[in-house]
Amino acid sequence: MQGTLDLLILQTLAPGRAHGHAIARTIERRSDEVLQVGHGSLYPALQRLLRSALIAAEDGVSENNRKARFYRLTAKGRKQLYTETSKWERFSSAMARVLAPVAEEKS
Repeated sequence: MQGTLDLLILQTLAPGRAHGHAIARTIERRSDEVLQVGHGSLYPALQRLLRSALIAAEDGVSENNRKARFYRLTAKGRKQLYTETSKWERFSSAMARVLAPVAEEKS
């Protein structure tokens, strides 16, 4: 769904800053490897979120002593995360209701 990756990135950054590879790995690990985030999807999404001022970036050094760009949520990003999470919860609840087995009517 449109915007799903953005929501996953915002949620992943909620606890604190992370670099791109860590963001992708966290999403994969938290989804039990169901969601695979490729670099071809991740980095354009990060750029889009930066342009929208939902995240900010700063250069630093990763845990294995390599140069990396670290991303963090902005105040605007936290507000967007709350809004989008609420929408997602309503959507997923509606889908669950529609997909639930329907009890057969007795005549």
